[in-house]
Amino acid sequence: MEFVGKKYKMVSSENFDEFMKTIGVGLITRKAANAVTPTVELRQDGDNFVLVTSSTFKTTEMKFKPGEEFDEERADGAKVKSVCTFEGNTLKQVQKAADGLEVTYVREFGPEEMKAVMTAKDVTCTRVYKVQ
Repeated sequence: MEFVGKKYKMVSSENFDEFMKTIGVGLITRKAANAVTPTVELRQDGDNFVLVTSSTFKTTEMKFKPGEEFDEERADGAKVKSVCTFEGNTLKQVQKAADGLEVTYVREFGPEEMKAVMTAKDVTCTRVYKVQ
């Protein structure tokens, strides 16, 4: 996995505020999240992975083992359950909230950029990151 250890900085974001509204993120947190330009890095430790998302607002670490469900705390503090799987250079994450809402994150890693497509209900957000 040649994309492990690379840092990707966001260069474009489409429909992020609407996506956050759909998953129940409050106004103040949405405003803060919309104002920053996050950096994403995927790290590997044996069979385990850590997806680090950092910005001036907050840094989060999502630790997972592919194919195994884990408890996750979203950046807004909501507690959810997630499962991550790899298909080639694509990391797919399915996140389930206590209220039954299912959110899908598809992160496609390339040599120069990473494209993240997030879907909740009928709302899709696309964010593009370039290698630093």
